[in-house]
Amino acid sequence: MSGDALCNALCRRLGIRVPIFGLAHRIEVAAAISRAGGLGVYAAARDGPDELAGKLKALRALCPDRPVGVDLLLPTALPEHSSAEAVAAAVPEGHRQWVQALAERHAVPPATRGNFFSMYVRSQALFNEQVEAAVASGVEVFAAGVGTPPAVLARAKAAGQHTIALVGHPRHAQKAIAAGADILVAQGYDAGGHTGPIGTYTLVPQIVAAAGGRPVIAAGGIGCGAQVAAALALGAQGAWLGTLWLGTREHELPAALQAKLIAAASDDTVITRAHSGKPCRVVRSAFSDAWDEVGAPDPLPMPYQQALTGALLAAVEEHEVAPLLYEAAGQSVAWLQQIEPVASVMDRLLRETRQALESMRPYLA
Repeated sequence: MSGDALCNALCRRLGIRVPIFGLAHRIEVAAAISRAGGLGVYAAARDGPDELAGKLKALRALCPDRPVGVDLLLPTALPEHSSAEAVAAAVPEGHRQWVQALAERHAVPPATRGNFFSMYVRSQALFNEQVEAAVASGVEVFAAGVGTPPAVLARAKAAGQHTIALVGHPRHAQKAIAAGADILVAQGYDAGGHTGPIGTYTLVPQIVAAAGGRPVIAAGGIGCGAQVAAALALGAQGAWLGTLWLGTREHELPAALQAKLIAAASDDTVITRAHSGKPCRVVRSAFSDAWDEVGAPDPLPMPYQQALTGALLAAVEEHEVAPLLYEAAGQSVAWLQQIEPVASVMDRLLRETRQALESMRPYLA
C-alpha cells in the first residue's frame, strides 16, 4: 500500500496510507482527510435519512478513489416511533418556561428555519432509517459512535463495510466485540461529544488488552503528533481526532464560533447533559453555564432534552447569537489555534508524529 513507515497493518486493511482517522461534521472535511491519506469519517447523527443519503452520495463524488466512512449514534432505550408531538407533550411546562426565559435574556430572535434538533426526534425509527441510508451508500466504513446493536453491525458487514465501535470502558469493548465490531476506538474522557469516565491514556491499553487481537484506535484529546506517537506506543494502531477539524477552512464554521474555539483552552470545555440529555463534552458557552446556575432545572433525558431546546438552538445557530453558540469539542481544542486547510493539519500531524517517534530512538538503542 505504501512505503511510509506509518502505514501499518490496519492502514493496509482499510486501504489508507497513514493511521489518522478524522471524524468530521462536514463531508468536505471528511473527503479532504481521506484524500490526504487518512480515513475521513462523516459524523452523520444530525442528518435526516433523505439528507444523509444525498450527503453520502456527494461524499463519494468528492472522494471517488479513497476509502471514507460514516458514523452514527445508535443509543438504546429510546422511543420506538418518531412522534415529535408525543415527545414534546412530555416536556414539563416549568422547563419550557425556563428555556423561554433564557432566550429572552439573550434576545434570541425566533428561528425562521429548522435544524436537526428542532425537526427530528431521536428514536429507533429514525435510527433505522439513518442506518439504511448509511448501509446503502457504499462507503467503506461504518462506525457506531454510541451503542452497538448487533443487527445493525451485521447489516453493515453484509454490505461489505468494515465496522468500528467507539467504546469508553472495557466492559463496552466486550459488548462491541460480541456485537460484531471489527475495530474498536478507545475513546477517553478527554474527547468531545458523548464521552465516558476514563481518561484516554488510561483507557487505551485496557481496550488493547480486551480487544482479543482486534485493531484499536485511540481517541480523546488528541491534537498533536506527539499524542499520535504515544497512542501507537500504547498499542493502538491509529489515532481518531474530531475537534481539530472544526478549525479547518473546509468546515466553514460561523466566525463567532471559530473565534470561541480558537480562544479556548482545554479547561474551557465542559461535560454537560444540556446538549442532548446524555453526558457530552462541549466548548463552554452561556448555554452550558446557564444550566449550572442555581435554580436551573435538571436537563431531561434523551430525546426530551432535544425537544425542549431544539427551537432555541436552531435560532441561536441561524442568527449566530455569539454568547450561546457552542459545539461539541474535546480537550484537544488547545491545539486548534487558527483556521487552515485540512491538508495543512494532516501535514503537521504526520510531521510531528515522525519527529516524536524519531526522538525515541535513543531509548531503543
